[in-house]
Amino acid sequence: MARTRRSLDERIEEQEQVVSKAKEHYEAELNKLEQLMQKRNEQKKKELLKVVEESDKSIDEIIELIRQAGASADDDDIES
Repeated sequence: MARTRRSLDERIEEQEQVVSKAKEHYEAELNKLEQLMQKRNEQKKKELLKVVEESDKSIDEIIELIRQAGASADDDDIES
């Protein structure tokens, strides 16, 4: 029985190491994903700012348009 128990304990330890490495890999990949998403969001913000600056509308007018579009979308969701 001692041999079986030791073998089982060794297998558990090995599997814990496998899981630990997988977790480290997952966390590293998740970090890469978060960085890429943050970079994309920064690009979108720059693009939005550029469009606002090039627009013939004031910032207040643009904000109002966005709010109206959001309210309209909310109304559509309620009707669905």
